[in-house]
Amino acid sequence: MTQPLASVTRAMTVRVSIPGELPAPLPAQLHYDVHDPYAVRLSLGAPMARPVDWVFARDLLAAGVHRTSGVGDVLVIPLPGARPRVRVVLRSGTGTAVVALPMDEVADFLRQSCALVPAGMEGLHFDLDRAVAELTGRNV
Repeated sequence: MTQPLASVTRAMTVRVSIPGELPAPLPAQLHYDVHDPYAVRLSLGAPMARPVDWVFARDLLAAGVHRTSGVGDVLVIPLPGARPRVRVVLRSGTGTAVVALPMDEVADFLRQSCALVPAGMEGLHFDLDRAVAELTGRNV
């Protein structure tokens, strides 16, 4: 008996820009898991020993493929052109980084994640008891 697929991971090389520095290529991964159906994780530096992870809404990434989306710590901006990209602006108390991801790889990742959990159906996969247990530090 085959277990249903529960996650999608897409490895890619991104370009990271930090104010005052030249843009640099960096290995990265996008990850989606049906157990956290509203979110995606962007791991920068993966598969290095200690990647930097950013978790944000899958809907934000999907909208950002078509138009500028988001406020606050994460902003997603489409960059059309000969080599289309999705620009993800990440802000924290220590600064700002701009991560340029290949548009085709982001679109493919989103298609695969929506094959697991279609947009608008996330609530059917959300485990509220598990989320409360994680927030309160109780075992599930």
